[in-house]
Amino acid sequence: MSEQIEKLIHEWRSSVSEYAKANAEKVYLTEYRKSLKAIKIAEGQEKGLKTGQERESYAYSHPEYIELLKGLREATEKSEELRYRMKIAEERVGIWRTKQANGRKEQSSYGA
Repeated sequence: MSEQIEKLIHEWRSSVSEYAKANAEKVYLTEYRKSLKAIKIAEGQEKGLKTGQERESYAYSHPEYIELLKGLREATEKSEELRYRMKIAEERVGIWRTKQANGRKEQSSYGA
């Protein structure tokens, strides 16, 4: 196996754990977003906001909620970057394999 392919496989393997952590963070923040919304809606009710729409607007515009959305954006970006980095490495290894197979096929046709 060529040194370049070994490097790609190593890069792919080292990205797996990092991707898993980034993806877990994205999922956690996505789920926590629902909890935070519920917490802030309840908080809005305690503050005397009467309608559901008022409480929901309060929740969505709360600085904590907006900060969570920023974190979710960053987690999604990191997760997707790692996912595509891994996919590119997989594709490059696939291309290398195809070239190797084609080379063997070509060599065997000369020997026949």
